[in-house]
Amino acid sequence: MSVDTSPTDGRRAKGRRTRAQILEAAADIASVEGLEGLTIGRLAGELGMSKSGLFAHFGSKEELQLATIDTARGIFARNVVAPAKEAERGLPRLEALIAAKLAYLRREIFTGGCFFETVRSEYDSREPGPVRDVIEADLQQWEQLMVRAITSAKKAGHLRADVDAEQLLFEIDALSGTASLRHQLNGDASLYDRAEAAIAARLRAAAL
Repeated sequence: MSVDTSPTDGRRAKGRRTRAQILEAAADIASVEGLEGLTIGRLAGELGMSKSGLFAHFGSKEELQLATIDTARGIFARNVVAPAKEAERGLPRLEALIAAKLAYLRREIFTGGCFFETVRSEYDSREPGPVRDVIEADLQQWEQLMVRAITSAKKAGHLRADVDAEQLLFEIDALSGTASLRHQLNGDASLYDRAEAAIAARLRAAAL
């Protein structure tokens, strides 16, 4: 039995595809220039669209910024969080999260490296507001996910019971973040190998 698709349904589907295309381009631009660098004119030029056609998808710059963060969050989740969920709980899942995060950084899915590192630096000294609050909430979600993985590894006996989960997370993120920052500055991808080796050594020490 065939299912008729109305012209309205077709237009909506096209609109969703166009909006997704706009937001993927916006996330890539923001990874380099920050969220404040996002303008209707900048995006219109990047995508070859009219300003009026692009503006119809967003009611304000803040709406565009929030939608861009949401798109970047989805990309991060698909490339880092989802693959790691296939690993066993405990140390295997923790290692899978770390490996997936480093692979995400290595592949330069965003031109400017990690989208979230860029926007966190951009907003870290700003007053609370809708955009800053969402950026902070995303960081907290990542930290909670990692702390749960570390805690699970402790409960499974893969890591020592006295390991400070938040301290270990801080060290892991510091190492991967430093590799990402320096790679963006000098293009040396071997820095991720150094971060990987340092993190692996830290995990071995935590397992003693």
